[in-house]
Amino acid sequence: MDPDFDKVLGRSPNYSFKWRRYHGRDIVPCWVADSEFATPAPVRQALTDLSQHGALGYLYPDQYEQGAQAVIDWLQYRHGLKIPPEWVVWTPGVVPAFNITCRALTEPGQALVVQTPNYPPILSAHQNHQLQGLQVGLVGAEQQLDFERLEQHLGRDDCRAMILCNPMNPNGKVIAKADLQRLGQMCEANGVVLISDEIHSDLILEPGLVHTPAFGLDELRDNSITLMSAGKTFNIAGLGVSFAIIPNAGLRKRYKAAANGVSPWANMLGLVATATAFNDGRDWYRRQLNYLRANRDYLIAALNQIGGLKAASPEATYLAWIDCSGLGQEDVQTWFERRGVGPSPGRDFGAPQFARINFACPRRQLETIVARCSN
Repeated sequence: MDPDFDKVLGRSPNYSFKWRRYHGRDIVPCWVADSEFATPAPVRQALTDLSQHGALGYLYPDQYEQGAQAVIDWLQYRHGLKIPPEWVVWTPGVVPAFNITCRALTEPGQALVVQTPNYPPILSAHQNHQLQGLQVGLVGAEQQLDFERLEQHLGRDDCRAMILCNPMNPNGKVIAKADLQRLGQMCEANGVVLISDEIHSDLILEPGLVHTPAFGLDELRDNSITLMSAGKTFNIAGLGVSFAIIPNAGLRKRYKAAANGVSPWANMLGLVATATAFNDGRDWYRRQLNYLRANRDYLIAALNQIGGLKAASPEATYLAWIDCSGLGQEDVQTWFERRGVGPSPGRDFGAPQFARINFACPRRQLETIVARCSN
């Protein structure tokens, strides 16, 4: 155990979105993907120092050189990849970023490919831009991308972009490098840009498993936009800052043009928090991974002892994807909520017989969730 992660925080004073859903009800929320851990002390101190200074005027992200350098150093630390500063484009969150990218790359009536199951804002992104949504599921025991279906979709004349979530949300699968290379070759051959949502890429839980960023592959360097953030990793998602890595100068120009007038700058607090987390939060980060691994192993073992539930161990993220089809319940979410547990409904991800539990919480809170599911 670790005191930084064992402490139970009261989330009510800050109007937590996660906890407000069940306000006034005896239901433990374990749905939206933010953690129950206090952000690293250096980040909290940096934000305190900034507010105590008193001036919170405009900060133009492109002029925040130490922020870009923090991203560069973090990517080298995490992935062994050295990138030039001009590849870094600050964004006000990953969801706005992939929608801006759709705006930059597509026209109404064209097609957008997404894999399923997936994060609800990705599944609905095509609707925001009057696009045709083309879905690609997973196949086989290894749950690989359906390349036969991908070939059909990416080969269409009206297909301009694909959104990939890697590691996958909700099932926590890390896509193999060889599969990404194959996908990159297909995108390159068909003139399709890959929008790679890698917001969970720092949360690799399986020892020895390596995440491959899209921008790090030759097959994707010129036709990809990789979206990343410190938000999930360091629990600063509420500050609304992320970044894109865009190696191709033409794509960077198109992205920035599409954002003009419709997207705000990444804000000062989020920029400072991101840079501080990447620079000074590495020990906290390593300890969090150990805590999450222990939570994952405990939760998966416990869930698989409950009749009607099956859960595979996620390779990444702090999210458990639970097959509830054995319960024989038409409404899985109601089954959990009647027991005082509030997971993410599987139907939101395109899988109504599943549920997703966030296990980034103190162990005693997770034990409460398990005890309630067992009743």
